[in-house]
Amino acid sequence: MSAAFYVCLVFWCLQTNAVAAELAPPENLTLITLNTNYTLSWDWDQSFAEGHAVNFTTQYVAKFKLKSKRKSPVWETACEKTSHRSCDLTKFNLYYLGIYVLRVQASVNGRVSDWMMKEFCPDKDAAVGPPSRVDLSPAGSGLDIIISDPLTSTNSSMKDHIPDLNYHILYWERSVDPQALEPQTLASKATVVTLSDLKAWTWYCVSVQSRYDFFNKKSSFTSPHCMQTEGAIPWWQIFGYFLLFLVICFLLVPVSSFWFFKTVKATFYPSNQLPPHFQYLCDSSESDIPRLLTPDSDSELLCDKFDRLSKTTGPGNPHPSP
Repeated sequence: MSAAFYVCLVFWCLQTNAVAAELAPPENLTLITLNTNYTLSWDWDQSFAEGHAVNFTTQYVAKFKLKSKRKSPVWETACEKTSHRSCDLTKFNLYYLGIYVLRVQASVNGRVSDWMMKEFCPDKDAAVGPPSRVDLSPAGSGLDIIISDPLTSTNSSMKDHIPDLNYHILYWERSVDPQALEPQTLASKATVVTLSDLKAWTWYCVSVQSRYDFFNKKSSFTSPHCMQTEGAIPWWQIFGYFLLFLVICFLLVPVSSFWFFKTVKATFYPSNQLPPHFQYLCDSSESDIPRLLTPDSDSELLCDKFDRLSKTTGPGNPHPSP
């Protein structure tokens, strides 16, 4: 009986290990990328959870480290025991020209699955985005297209990683009939492009796509931007501007002259007169300019009036006699 017990125990352990090993790994590992934004996602059969919570762990390592025979590679953990079926790798700033191996493992109630792996090279596999901005500016009868490069996750130019990035430009004359549109194409590596073969005083629309020809990468096109071209100013418009200038001059010159004359007159010939109690300081027979009292005449006259007044009142008589 003892031998039978041990046989059952061994059989049970083998069966338990077999069940544990049967925990399905994640499937369909997919990378969702744009410029330097990377997100790894996957699928997993929920029936293996048996009512328990499932967690996932995501790790990565540079591929060249797997070939080292001196020491085993050190896997970096990007997401540990998360219930989400995706992991954002953007913040780890993976080298754009490097090659990495990503792996994901599922765990349920202490059981773990095998690792599911995927190779990833940003330069080859990451999608390139459209220009971050497109502006239009009139250039005579043409248009200047100002293109802003696609941006990385740190808001730097994608040309820092893809020097050969170029742009595919579509432009067409705006029309109320969509079937009448005949887009013209233009390829350029420059971020400022001039369209010169356009009609004057006509509306045109522009849409731009980013391209990386080495790996045949193409972005979506930007939303159409439209603007009207300009051209040579008609002679009648120039003549109208000249007439308007003459009218303004004829109106401003009399007004400004009248204002200047009025200001000068108010400054040198004021209309306000001196108060009456200051009039005696002026000699009305000669001029309106104030003059000082002379010591020989006016001062003696004032002193004489004051002396007679003091004698009349006297020291004991505060009121003068009639």
